[in-house]
Amino acid sequence: MSSSIRVVGAFLSKFSNGVCLKCPNSFSLQRTGLLDRSLTSSSSWVSYELKPKHSVRRIWTFSPVCMGRRSSKIAGRKGAQDAKKAKRYGKIGKEIVSAVKKGGPSPVSNTVLAAVLEKAKELDVPKEILERNIKRASEKGQEAYIEKLYEVYGYGGVGMVVEVLTDKINRSVAAVREVVKDCGGKMADPGSILFKFKRARVINVKVADAEKDQILSVALDAGAEDVIEPTIYEDEPEEDNSESYYKIVTSAENYSVILSKLREEGIAFEPDNELLPIRTIEVDDEAMDLNKELMSKLLELDDVDAVYTDQQ
Repeated sequence: MSSSIRVVGAFLSKFSNGVCLKCPNSFSLQRTGLLDRSLTSSSSWVSYELKPKHSVRRIWTFSPVCMGRRSSKIAGRKGAQDAKKAKRYGKIGKEIVSAVKKGGPSPVSNTVLAAVLEKAKELDVPKEILERNIKRASEKGQEAYIEKLYEVYGYGGVGMVVEVLTDKINRSVAAVREVVKDCGGKMADPGSILFKFKRARVINVKVADAEKDQILSVALDAGAEDVIEPTIYEDEPEEDNSESYYKIVTSAENYSVILSKLREEGIAFEPDNELLPIRTIEVDDEAMDLNKELMSKLLELDDVDAVYTDQQ
């Protein structure tokens, strides 16, 4: 075991220090012969004209501004992003345990583990977290983790998908059911909510780390499918808005190309694999507060790695 750990340590030493809910405002980046790829304009906003299969669509690339509704947000974007990062690190740890259980602790011979460690590199996961979970996988009684998706009805017709990676399915489903019941939600039958979402490769770029035109330029050149802008709250301090993220949505084929482009531009990013709502639902303030409370309580569960919603 010690020799395997040394191999992992050598493998990890090569790592260099790398590099809301969903906003409905997005703009398609389909390539056509009519697309003006210049991002320079003397006006305060830039427009592009695209020619999709059936109609011409005009995209306005200004940031959406929301008035008020401060009480409907989880306290502070920074706290929410820190919690999301902690969940991401936890999920990586679980994936490492499962990979080691199936193929051993050496990334040289275990290609699944090597892939997880490469993803951890992109997410800038601390080395000690990786080594701790590789060691934990060999502990007696530690089982491999299994992915489960639980579907939930929230308030105002909103649907939620709870993503779980657990080594005890009975424990995870009981915990999720209890939180949903206590918060007034309802468990849904499998498939009742999931069809409203699509799985996508997403690259998150913090607003403070890049200019919008720079992100658009990279996304256009690399063939991204979409860029989702964050909501800008007019009554929120500028430093809080700077903690929000652009989401570059891409196919698996163009994923590595976009990552390379972002590195070339010196733009920090956080890659992820997310469920995005096909359409979003707008609800009143009361329903929004109740849904966010439900999501917050679900995310407090150790087995829960992410909660996705179609709430606007």
